Amino acid sequence: MTARGNFKRRVRARAAKTGQSYTTALRHFRRTPGDDEMPKTKTLRLATARTTLRQDPRDTDLLRASGAEIRRLMRDAYAAGARLVVFPEGATCSPHKRIMSADPNQVGPADWSLVDWAVLRDELGRIADLARELGLWTVLGSVHRLTPPHRPHNSLYVLSDKGEVITRYDERMLSNTKVSFMYTPGAAPVVFEVDDVRIGLALGMEAHFPELFLEYERLDVDAVLYAAAAPSAVFATEAQAHAATNSYWVGYASDAGSSIISPAGEWVARTDDGPIAVADLDGNAENLARPWRRTARGGIYEPHFIRDDPRSEARAGF
Repeated sequence: MTARGNFKRRVRARAAKTGQSYTTALRHFRRTPGDDEMPKTKTLRLATARTTLRQDPRDTDLLRASGAEIRRLMRDAYAAGARLVVFPEGATCSPHKRIMSADPNQVGPADWSLVDWAVLRDELGRIADLARELGLWTVLGSVHRLTPPHRPHNSLYVLSDKGEVITRYDERMLSNTKVSFMYTPGAAPVVFEVDDVRIGLALGMEAHFPELFLEYERLDVDAVLYAAAAPSAVFATEAQAHAATNSYWVGYASDAGSSIISPAGEWVARTDDGPIAVADLDGNAENLARPWRRTARGGIYEPHFIRDDPRSEARAGF
């Protein structure tokens, strides 16, 4: 058998073993000149950052302080060897519902003309410039302005190591206040790749919606980056559960504390003693739980059901 034929056989064998498509199985291998069977190395050093929660986008000094803090933490992540750093929801500013309300006496429709958009845009540009200078992929939360009179998105920008915005994720499952008075919801999942590691994005209160995280499992991601602002204590627990039940890494970033969770649901790094947590994501290890769960959801139990046994049907006795 030729080297090329042997490589295809290995891909088909993996697809049969894991239940993946041929194309998905192919992602786990890399061919190089002279060696068609070299396995793909899928590792990524991730940093999750904890930032100060600032909620008044009218205040130029606060917007500048957020930008300066983000850039300082980017340098810290780079010094720690990170390839990618993720920041919390609204890292540049997380506008407070009462500050934004057109009626200061109650929570109501937001007046987005209050935002100092020019300063916010300038700070985002400086962050992108530093991402390019450091060669550091950067994911950060910010408000994304739409064409008036449309409300903005609550978003995560993905900046490449060249300082380019390669994609943006918009929070889909908004709170009642957000969807009623503040933001336009997003409509789609977002997946991007860094060094062959496939990454999904989640934001805000979306930890409460396991179907979004299961969707990313079906999209065959290796990790999900989840960013929150002023989260309830349960968000971190839910992030841990999503990592374990879907068997992928989760990078959790919030102003209350950031962490990295393994596909086994274990905390491998936290911001307990500093503003960033750093860990190496290993996408090479075989994970048998993930393909089995896909198989289990596909009707494998149907042939084993018993439909004519009275002792199975009767539920009110020993």
